[in-house]
Amino acid sequence: MLGAPHVDWGPIAPELVLVGVGLVVLLLGVLITRRASDTLLVVSLAGLVGAAVASVALWQWDGAITVLNGMIATDRFAVLARLVILAVAAVGLVFGHHYFERVGERRNEFYALVLFCTSGMTLFSAASDLIVIFLGLEILSLSLYVLAGFSPRLAASEASMKYFLLGSFSSAFFLFGIAMAYGAVGGTDLSSVAAGLTGDTGNQALALTAMALLVVGFGFKVSLVPFHMWTPDVYQGAPTAVTAFMSAGTKVAAFAALIRVFYTAFQPLTWDWTPVVWTIAAVTVIAGSLLAIAQTDVKRMLAYSSIAHAGFILIGVAAASQAGIRAALFYLIAYAAMIAGAFGVVMLVSSHGEERTALVSYRGLYRRSPLLAGLMTVFLLSMAGIPPAAGFIAKVGVFTAAIGAGHWTLALIGLIASVIAAFFYIRVLVLIYMYEPEGAFQTDLSAPPVVAVVAAAAITLVFGVVPGIIVGILDKASVLRW
Repeated sequence: MLGAPHVDWGPIAPELVLVGVGLVVLLLGVLITRRASDTLLVVSLAGLVGAAVASVALWQWDGAITVLNGMIATDRFAVLARLVILAVAAVGLVFGHHYFERVGERRNEFYALVLFCTSGMTLFSAASDLIVIFLGLEILSLSLYVLAGFSPRLAASEASMKYFLLGSFSSAFFLFGIAMAYGAVGGTDLSSVAAGLTGDTGNQALALTAMALLVVGFGFKVSLVPFHMWTPDVYQGAPTAVTAFMSAGTKVAAFAALIRVFYTAFQPLTWDWTPVVWTIAAVTVIAGSLLAIAQTDVKRMLAYSSIAHAGFILIGVAAASQAGIRAALFYLIAYAAMIAGAFGVVMLVSSHGEERTALVSYRGLYRRSPLLAGLMTVFLLSMAGIPPAAGFIAKVGVFTAAIGAGHWTLALIGLIASVIAAFFYIRVLVLIYMYEPEGAFQTDLSAPPVVAVVAAAAITLVFGVVPGIIVGILDKASVLRW
């Protein structure tokens, strides 16, 4: 008699919880009519907490390095990536609940879409097989296509369509890259790809082609130049709450997957992909910083800022070392906190939908709302890399990793880009503190989103003042097992 195969469910418990709660939320959205949104928010947040508990339990995992026939990694790198993504999702749910209630566009599907998207993000970051990585990519992408157009505004529909068309195009590149990798080594799990390229069984030409195509696929998701064209339009057109969730969560998940693929599957080709990553990182930090200067809308400015930050993170990846992984992870945590918090402030300043997102709307913000002005100051200083915020430590980390790997020229380019970027951050601070308000309008100081923004600011400051509290965790998480 054939016995049932043994399956370790623990390493995919976070995804099972997220999908299960997402299905429950969908059903509750149909059955509950009175105060449905409050109930759905509580249930959704409880699902994120359950997924976080399941993730933390994997920190001491002592079983196989991968499970489900090599498809899911069980290392601490995956645990940390999951926890950051879940935290971002919690902030996104709070922002979205408040935003759509305020503008009168509430729809119960929002909560389930965020949970399904989060499950795709966590799967994307923990997968150790190219096929499963692609599945995670598609799950999160399909959810985001809908979320970007969740508002009936024409700009949101346009953003959703642009994201869908360009995202589908990039998915094709990613899928072709997987096909080339399979053709090169005869397998798609990352350890098989690495083993095939280490020995004489792999086809180097097909492997290099696969690497190039996967760079395009990943480059789109993390907004690397020249694959960034969708970013400013989608960030500006999508509802601000969705933009906050998308800008932070997608980048964390995609960079986690990128690091895993290139540091494991293509580790034998490090000398081949390092110059490519070096070049893209240099172009991205300079282009993102320069293009942000010309923006007059704060959401577009933050979009180009996120492009530049993707380049800074890629500087750490280019180091091709454990120090580079550690620096990139710290930068991702700092970036997630400051970009989600910054878009949270934008949402509160706008007050009613997308009415006041121009830079001139921030004239005299300190006189209208000292709290929001102070919070925005923390995030802008962190993005500029000015101490004591976490952005300063993050940039020092990636520059140090790059110099340690011999890429001092890349570190110098990053330093120049940081100086350029400081201009448009300081320009906003000048508007906030040195000008009188134009017109009389109120900012939104509702408790739930304000608490979420304050928490993001606290993380930004704490990790900037005492980064040592997370160094030990990052040291353990930066070891990839395969």
